[in-house]
Amino acid sequence: MTRGWIFPMVLVVCGSLLATLLVVQGSAAAAAPLLVLFVLLAGVHSPLAFPRSIGAEEARRRSALDGRPVVYWRAGCTYCLRLRFRLGRGARRAHWVDIWRDPAGAAAVRAANNGDETVPTVVVAGRPHVNPDPAWVRAQLDRSG
Repeated sequence: MTRGWIFPMVLVVCGSLLATLLVVQGSAAAAAPLLVLFVLLAGVHSPLAFPRSIGAEEARRRSALDGRPVVYWRAGCTYCLRLRFRLGRGARRAHWVDIWRDPAGAAAVRAANNGDETVPTVVVAGRPHVNPDPAWVRAQLDRSG
């Protein structure tokens, strides 16, 4: 299991334990919505909430060809999640790199952030932008076609 799945799995296990406790105490009606809530939270914080990630080298190559931004992210990052949801369907047009799955992506983020793995880091035309405004990223996606 990769690091990106640890937090979602903890949410599912905790939700299951709490739901089981409620069922044992006789509150089965309260257990089901609680379990559903925990599963939904796990899904939102999992890699499933993001477009398919590619490697940093491939993302740079594709960005050089089509001019689209490269978004470096990691699962569980609330700022990455905010960017992803604010971009909506347009998020698929960017090139997403999960820094927990790609060591080259993590190295690129550290190089852009003085050794820190601060995400989201969005690279547009070779220039990194740390935690940019989602509206600005959307405008960059619109410019790239």
